[in-house]
Amino acid sequence: MDLATLRAERLRSQRLTAPAATIVDAAAHMLAVQSQEFWGGRWALAIRTQGDPTMRDIDAAFDSGAIVRTWTMRGTLHTIPARDLAWVLQVTGERQLRQAASRHRALGLDAETMLRAEGVVLSVLAGGGQASRPELFAELERQAGIDPTGQRGIHILYALAVRGLICQGPVIERATGIAREQRFVLVEDWVRDAALPADPLAELFRRYIDGHGPAGAEDFAWWSGLPVTVARQAAAASGLDTVEVPGGAVGWVSTPRPRRSGQTEVFALPPFEEYFISYADRTVPCAPEFLAPVGPGSNGMVRPILVARGEIVGVWTHSLAVGRHRDDPVPQLLAPGAATDAEIAAALERYAAFVAG
Repeated sequence: MDLATLRAERLRSQRLTAPAATIVDAAAHMLAVQSQEFWGGRWALAIRTQGDPTMRDIDAAFDSGAIVRTWTMRGTLHTIPARDLAWVLQVTGERQLRQAASRHRALGLDAETMLRAEGVVLSVLAGGGQASRPELFAELERQAGIDPTGQRGIHILYALAVRGLICQGPVIERATGIAREQRFVLVEDWVRDAALPADPLAELFRRYIDGHGPAGAEDFAWWSGLPVTVARQAAAASGLDTVEVPGGAVGWVSTPRPRRSGQTEVFALPPFEEYFISYADRTVPCAPEFLAPVGPGSNGMVRPILVARGEIVGVWTHSLAVGRHRDDPVPQLLAPGAATDAEIAAALERYAAFVAG
């Protein structure tokens, strides 16, 4: 398999050239979409769905309980189908907590403090309750005398979420501008249809390959945050076929999906985009000389990208500030001539329609 073919196959498996019928279908296919930039995670689902859904359509999927946002792997927020949350955390949760343990000790979040915090949060959310992050922080301080500042509050919520107790569900509307926050809910109240695969580790590998392949065990290890040895065990148990990818390495593939007729070849994709971030080797979609301007930068950010025929050719910016979310996105081409002005404009207009809607 040559580089051009690998890119084309990943575009299909990523649902960029073979979009899903619905938002929920797109989320189920991708399994976990990186979403620490909340607007970016929502755009990632929209661009993988037929019919050009708007931001409000994505928010409705959160409000209905079909999808949730939480720390599914690598200590990073992802959007995931609600029914898949428990079994994914069964695979990734313990490792995430171990990796966060030293940070929790540095913050003074010992076992006794965590237990008191758990009691507060669970009591606030009991019986179908919902609360924003600031509301939970206020209750931690009022009821338990726990200072949430200095990242203590967010690490408490992180630990409870990684244990599968809470998640972020309904979107908090704003009178003007784009909604940026969600309410926390109890998983046992919010998730009504939990899946339970026979082999969660093998299922995680299969679902990763289905939404990202062809890819190798090292790619899966990076994406999932699991050790390479565990990733190889998952690959062996998956039952998927292998294929040779550029460089002579072995990758895994699942059932191919036909490209949708008339699908665009130029995309304006969000920050922390799965097509770029979800692989150990990011030079497949991105020329080495463009890695630095795309990111991660010194601040840890990965910028929104412009992709033409499977190759990253530029980055773009857009303000979500109140009153400015209807401004035109601004492109910055890294490879002039790789896409026409009309193609770039159409890709950015598609995003602008998503936000304005």
